[in-house]
Amino acid sequence: MTDPHLPSAPYAYASVDEMVDALATNRWTSYEIVEKLIERVRALDAPETTTQLHAMAALSDDALDQATRLDDERRAGTLRSSLHGVPIVIKDNIEAAGLPGAAGSTSLRGRPANDAPLVTRLRDAGLVVLGSTNLSEWANLRSPRSTSGWSATGGLVANPWALDRSAGGSSSGSGAALAAGYAPLAIGTETDGSIVCPSSVNGVVGLKPTVGVVSRVGVVPISASQDSPGPMGRSVRDVAALYDILSGGAVSLGATEPLHFAFATTWNTNHPATDEALRQLVEALRRAGHEVIDREVAIPTSEVLTDEMSVMVAELYDDLGAYLEGRPGEGVRSVADVVAFENAHADIELPFFGHEFLDMAIASGGRAGELYQAARANSLRWAVDECLTPGLDGVDAILAPSYGPAWKSDLIVGGHYGVAASCATTPPAIAGWPIMNVPVDLVGGLPVGAALVGRAGAEATLLRAALAVEASSAWDSSWRATFQAPSRG
Repeated sequence: MTDPHLPSAPYAYASVDEMVDALATNRWTSYEIVEKLIERVRALDAPETTTQLHAMAALSDDALDQATRLDDERRAGTLRSSLHGVPIVIKDNIEAAGLPGAAGSTSLRGRPANDAPLVTRLRDAGLVVLGSTNLSEWANLRSPRSTSGWSATGGLVANPWALDRSAGGSSSGSGAALAAGYAPLAIGTETDGSIVCPSSVNGVVGLKPTVGVVSRVGVVPISASQDSPGPMGRSVRDVAALYDILSGGAVSLGATEPLHFAFATTWNTNHPATDEALRQLVEALRRAGHEVIDREVAIPTSEVLTDEMSVMVAELYDDLGAYLEGRPGEGVRSVADVVAFENAHADIELPFFGHEFLDMAIASGGRAGELYQAARANSLRWAVDECLTPGLDGVDAILAPSYGPAWKSDLIVGGHYGVAASCATTPPAIAGWPIMNVPVDLVGGLPVGAALVGRAGAEATLLRAALAVEASSAWDSSWRATFQAPSRG
């Protein structure tokens, strides 16, 4: 079915610019927007509805109070930023006062959360934290058999375009919430693919910044070498505006001058319609005056992928353990405690898959383990020296498919990333360099996206490249998630 008839229109799919203009001209108030979006969330996420998305982990009890204060400030002539009064949702592995910050695990329920520095930035800029979004439990580093978008605290996130399809992961709820019209902006986190994937399959824009640009304090950690929070939205300009808040910078997109792209011919998805959509995009970029050269860019070998996993589980052991030790409240204090908790609550935590990656983390011994140093050095050397540096030689960004159409969710078998996924996320993940997804087209009624990889610290250039892709793509900003019911048979 099409977008349900709800009282949230026209707020649900307003762009940030439209929302800011309506607030500035007193056509809307922040209170009015937030009230209607909360109604929308409750209507679409309610258990008795056929459209239950499981996209939200929790709504902020004080969201309307936040909006009221910001409306009062506006009437008094005070604006905190250009995004004053605009609502946002944040992934539930990010601490925010009054929200769970549980990373999808019941082991963290009831542990008090304070505002992470990035949340403080959002509030200081006058954004309304509407609530937190469901995610793949422990940001998808729990089991090789996990299903993206499932957590013990929130269930399985459905894709708003087709309810039996994956919403990707691990920022599943953030992507689905944007596609469903819950908020115009969201925060996700990515270790390898966790912003890009849900952005691609939900038809939204997502940016994983250079590691370290956005504060990770108060974010449940996986890998210090690879983790980064990042902005998500329904347009490149919306994401750029949010990135400015998160980074403390000021990206000027301006007019899009001719840019230079390397189209990674080796980073295809092996999904013919998706790869063809990218080839059509390449031709459109060329017609628009941009240079696009075909380039064979290195793909990760099995050894590189093994090294990446060795690094992630070792850093998980150290960093998650330190985080759990320092978080207020009673409960798990180490990765071993998490495993013991999940075993003791297997009916809730382990109904579909295990915790093999957590077991690997314990066995690794952390950074002091014998594999870590060599694995990190070897994988980083490959990513920077053999892949990204030659791949970006003489160009502004590497261009490739992100993911093909969303696959069917299967809690028994697990996720199926390999069905239609390029390897675009892994090299920048290992290197800590930035990557974006921009929607490109619909394939079989489902979104597919383009991945853009840039140099470390070059987010401004990457955002300008994304703007060029957005302008040249077949994607129509008026397209809306269709909330198709699960197919029978």
